[in-house]
Amino acid sequence: MNTPLTQHFTIGAAARRAGVGIDTIRYYERASLLPPPPRRASGYRDYGSGTVERLRFIRRAKDLGFSLQDIRELLALSTDRERGVKSVKQRAEARLAQIEQRIRELQRVKRGLKQLIAACPGHGALEQCPILRALGGEEDA
Repeated sequence: MNTPLTQHFTIGAAARRAGVGIDTIRYYERASLLPPPPRRASGYRDYGSGTVERLRFIRRAKDLGFSLQDIRELLALSTDRERGVKSVKQRAEARLAQIEQRIRELQRVKRGLKQLIAACPGHGALEQCPILRALGGEEDA
């Protein structure tokens, strides 16, 4: 049997498989989220299936709102057999708390905007618009 254990891809193929752009891969290499890939005889980068999985991990973590620094730490923790799971859970809990705080802030903004919209007649002089007055820093009487 002569099948390789890992597949190899050009940067374009790796990008398509991972659902990211080519420039994203290059950026992640510069940011040390990906190790520098070996080069083929042609000079092209040679990516293995492990790199594609790592790219998918990074993309999914970004989708969940993790920063690149958070992702870098999660990647490091993913190899820590003793403390990895506990630390990953703690990072996820911290991220969830940040998201919940942001939701509370957005709900407060939503309530304020609804009040301004309700107070605005939608016609008349611009100077009398409660939305513009609020954005301009004037107090509503």
